[in-house]
Amino acid sequence: MLNPKYGSISRATVDRLPLYFRTLRLIKSEGSDIVSSEELGRRIGVTPEQIRKDLAGFGAFGKKGVGYHVAELLNNIGVILGIDRRWNIGIVGIGHLGWALANYRNFASMGFHLSALFDQNPALVGQVINGVEVLAVSDMETTIADRNIQIGVITVPAPEAQSVADRMVAAGVHGIWNFAPVRIRVPETVQLVSEDLSVGLTTLSYHLRRQMP
Repeated sequence: MLNPKYGSISRATVDRLPLYFRTLRLIKSEGSDIVSSEELGRRIGVTPEQIRKDLAGFGAFGKKGVGYHVAELLNNIGVILGIDRRWNIGIVGIGHLGWALANYRNFASMGFHLSALFDQNPALVGQVINGVEVLAVSDMETTIADRNIQIGVITVPAPEAQSVADRMVAAGVHGIWNFAPVRIRVPETVQLVSEDLSVGLTTLSYHLRRQMP
């Protein structure tokens, strides 16, 4: 049973929820109706105790000695993550990364609807990617409002990122997914997630350097 009023949930628990969701989708696609915390943990690399503790913060799930009903738990975690509803997203910056994100097919299956694409390059404006026409950046504010875009995705060069973020916030987005390699600032009322690809790669390089002579 899902508890609609969650208590104090740690950041680590929130970060694991998408892993649970993704793994449960895979298990469901394999035709399994029931999964144990041991099996779920084995696939993710988390202890069964941690899984039970994480889920207990959101309600009562599963049955001792039986496990979790895959479809039910998948649905409940989807509600917790907010992907039981449709989120309209707009991407600003249609370079290699922006183009790849625009063509990412799993967005739709997770409730994210690609609503708009923007770029300042006249050669890109007017092109259609994944069924969505690329618009000029000058059209961003009116399009965000007209299409009720709640999430903005930034894939522009670092010097332009803060300006784009400011315009997104002014236009009414509620969340920003930033891929520009720079720290941007937004009001506390706007949710911000930043992905620095270079950080992940250099972290991997660090561990490899320690491992390999």
